[in-house]
Amino acid sequence: MKIGCPKEIKPQEFRVGMTPNAAMEAVMHGHEVLIQSGAGEGAGFSDEDYAAAGARIVETAKEIYDGADMVVKVKEPQKDELKMLREGQILFAYLHLAPDPDQTRALLASGCTAIAYETVTDKNGGLPLLAPMSEVAGRLAPQTGSWALQKANGGSGVLLGGVPGVRPGSVVILGGGVVGAAAARVAVGMGANVTVLDRSLPRLSYLDDMFMGRLVTQYSDKAAVEALLPTADLVVGAVLVAGAAAPKLVSREQLGLMKPGSVLVDVAIDQGGCFETSKATTHQDPIFEVDGIIHYCVANMPGAVARTSTIGLGNATMPLMIALADKGWKQACADDANLMNGVNIHAGQLTYAAVGEALNIESVKAESLI
Repeated sequence: MKIGCPKEIKPQEFRVGMTPNAAMEAVMHGHEVLIQSGAGEGAGFSDEDYAAAGARIVETAKEIYDGADMVVKVKEPQKDELKMLREGQILFAYLHLAPDPDQTRALLASGCTAIAYETVTDKNGGLPLLAPMSEVAGRLAPQTGSWALQKANGGSGVLLGGVPGVRPGSVVILGGGVVGAAAARVAVGMGANVTVLDRSLPRLSYLDDMFMGRLVTQYSDKAAVEALLPTADLVVGAVLVAGAAAPKLVSREQLGLMKPGSVLVDVAIDQGGCFETSKATTHQDPIFEVDGIIHYCVANMPGAVARTSTIGLGNATMPLMIALADKGWKQACADDANLMNGVNIHAGQLTYAAVGEALNIESVKAESLI
């Protein structure tokens, strides 16, 4: 199979879909790997690194899309890329279709088979291709929130860790999954007062044990959120419903409960965001203010630390990429029900029910198309 990896063109996206190690592995399995020139530069990988791994370097994205049987990338295809996808081609990438009807319709029209990293599962019901980037985004959230709290950025001027004689800042984390736990780890390390809310009592028990009293866990409901908002200097939105639009946990009206200059960091923005007032931003222009509250809603947070993120993502995606290339998508998915869960679109049909519900598009089961 010919596997192609184009350079990412989403603004300030510095990650790349394949590492040189992944390229070498694919070549060892007998596949041809095409890498667009400069694709790895943002993550610290040169064209020479890929050539040494056995890949062929091509100049343009068109050569990738025209020549590859499978396109492997990081972020969802942008408008110009959507036009180049074709019938029978496999797209393996983050897609986040539920809040994006335009992309969904374009992928349906292309006739390609689109496999979304974020809906591939594992034997424990986890999301193994989302988890590495969730770890990165979670660890970044207190850092970016702390930066946004600085007075020069419009924040309240609170130092999360405080200093002797001055109370530390208060961090509220909505969601205790991979993102929430990673955010809590960094926020606790900063010295902040941290509260994590979740609706899974086993998860709250796990976090209690893991942090050994260094944070507070609380069951999440509307009353609990409203009680904590007036005390919060930073709120991290870390909720996820796999493949579906994120639930809105803080309304615009509830912003009035918060202190002026407090900060919301919406890690769920890829799935539409978990704050009513969220809208996607970029690393170049990451924050905006609504009713005196600073919002940080960068849609590709891990792209800021592209080297770490690319290697972490590549470690997770490489075995599945090889399986798809070795067997073709139908056999690979027939052999692995968890990979089957990643199939969101095939040959003009939507195959992920949560996306269909969010966008009011009829869906079919991917298993029925094999």
